Amino acid sequence: MFDRPDSGERAVLVHLTMRSGQEDLLELKELAKSAGTDPVYVVTGTRKRPDSKYFVGTGKLDELKAAVEEYSADVVLFNHPLAPSQERNLEGFLGVRVVDRNGLILDIFAQRAQSFEGKLQVELAQLKHLSTRLVRGWTHLERQKGGIGLRGPGETQLETDRRLLGLRIKQIQQRLDKVDKQRHQGRSKRKKAEIPSVSLVGYTNAGKSTLFNALTGANIYAADQLFATLDPTLRSCQLPNSTEIVLADTVGFIRHLPHELVAAFKSTLQEASEADLLLHVVDSFSEERDEIMLQVNNVLKDIQADKVRQLEVFNKIDLLENIQPHVDRDELGNPIRVWVSAESGAGIDLLNEVLAEIFANTKVKRRCYLRPDQTQIRAKLFTCANIIEEHIDESGANDLIIEIDVRYLGLLKDVKNEEIIA
Repeated sequence: MFDRPDSGERAVLVHLTMRSGQEDLLELKELAKSAGTDPVYVVTGTRKRPDSKYFVGTGKLDELKAAVEEYSADVVLFNHPLAPSQERNLEGFLGVRVVDRNGLILDIFAQRAQSFEGKLQVELAQLKHLSTRLVRGWTHLERQKGGIGLRGPGETQLETDRRLLGLRIKQIQQRLDKVDKQRHQGRSKRKKAEIPSVSLVGYTNAGKSTLFNALTGANIYAADQLFATLDPTLRSCQLPNSTEIVLADTVGFIRHLPHELVAAFKSTLQEASEADLLLHVVDSFSEERDEIMLQVNNVLKDIQADKVRQLEVFNKIDLLENIQPHVDRDELGNPIRVWVSAESGAGIDLLNEVLAEIFANTKVKRRCYLRPDQTQIRAKLFTCANIIEEHIDESGANDLIIEIDVRYLGLLKDVKNEEIIA
C-alpha cells in the first residue's frame, strides 16, 4: 500500500451520468474548489450501473490512470458515493488518494467548523464515515503476533481501532446530546416569551449569510463559495412594527445531502424544523433554480421541516435584467415570494415589511393615558411598541395610540388604557 499524502492540491474529477441519483458536474467543481484543490482534468462518461470493483469501467480506469500521471494529480475526486472496497481498489490501482462525494463534503465541513458544537458534529460524521473504511490504505492491520510472552488479548489491530472509534463516537454523541438539550431549552424560552423564530434555509451559496447580515446588521462570514459558513448563528431582529424575532442562519443544503451529515447536524437543523417561519433563500440568477428549490424541499422533508410555513426570497436580482424588488402574493393576498438583492440591499425594507405583516397577528391596538410622572413607561413603549399617535395636554399628560405585541401588555398594568378595535 502507498502512503497517503496529508492533503491534495491537484485534483482529477470523475463524473458519470447514470439513470438515478444524478449529481451535477458544476457542483462537483465548486465543491473541489471549496476544499482547496485545483481541478486539472475531468473524466466523464455514461454507465447504467457502477462497476462492482472500480465503480468505473476498464476504459475509463485507464483514462483516469493516464490523467493522474499526465497532470501529476494528488487526489481523485468522485462525484458519487463509493463503497470502501471500491476506494481501496482505486487507490491501489491509481497510486493516489481517492475521495468520494461524501468524504469531500466532510473535508469541507472540517475546514469550515469554528464552534465547539460544529467541530463535534463534523468529527462525529467523519468517524462514522471512517468506521467503514478502516482498512483503506492502512499497512499495520495484520494480526498481532503471538508467542510466549507476546500473546495479547486476541484482538486484531482492526478490531482495536474499531473499538476505539466506537468509544470516541459514544463520547461525542453524549456531548452533542447536552448541546441539544441546551438548544431545546433556548427554543423553549423563546416560545414561552412568544418570540417568533425565523430560519434561513436554502441551497449553499444562495446568499443566506449575506441576507442574514443585511437583516440583522451582523457581520458573519460570507463568501462566494459552497459552505462558506457552517456554524449556526442566531440574532435578535426588530421589524418595522417593533415586533421582535429571532433569525437563525443554518448550514446550506446541496443535492442529496449525505445521510451521516443530516444525522450529525440534527441539533443544528432542528432550528429549521421548529421555526415559526422558513425564509427559503433562492439564487434567482441560477439556470437550475427550480430544480435546486426541489432539492432543498426534499432535504426539508428529510429533517421534518416541510410542514413549516415558507416565504421564498429570490435573491441576487441585481444580476437579472429589468427586475425590481417586489412581492408575489397568492390568490388570498398572502405573501409567498419577495424579490431582493442582499448584496446591494435592494428590497430588504420590503422583506422587513412582509415579515412584519406575517407576524402582525400578535399585535393589538391600545389607547393609553400616561400621567406626567409615568415617563419611564413612555420610554419603554417607544422601545417595544409602534407609536401611532401622541398628544400632550397642558398638564404634561400623554394621550397615545399604540400598536403593541401582546407579550408587552404587562407594561400597561398601571396605565389607564382601552382597546381600539380597528
